[in-house]
Amino acid sequence: MQKTEACKISKLAIRDTLDVVGGKWKLVLTSILIDGPRTFNTLAKEAGISPRILSKELQELEMNGLVSRTVCDTKPVTVRYAMTPYSETLKEVLEAMNKWGQNHRLKILKQK
Repeated sequence: MQKTEACKISKLAIRDTLDVVGGKWKLVLTSILIDGPRTFNTLAKEAGISPRILSKELQELEMNGLVSRTVCDTKPVTVRYAMTPYSETLKEVLEAMNKWGQNHRLKILKQK
């Protein structure tokens, strides 16, 4: 395969990844849910996100097979969200981003 073809494939793969997990909230929500299932309200508080945006982000994560939604038979009705087995494929990405982010923060703080 030529280098330019490999570059095109790589760019397409990165765009696909960003379409699924890009934005301000998806990876934050994913990193919270890795520690275990959460109710909608708990997720909103832990992430510091408005209910309207949280609902939209969770729908997109569910649509892409990364999050499961369970309606609990309680009064009032509660909804629990959890990572799916497929979402395990993101663990390496999250770990790499966590490591890079911590190193970047240290670099920036040292410059001040």
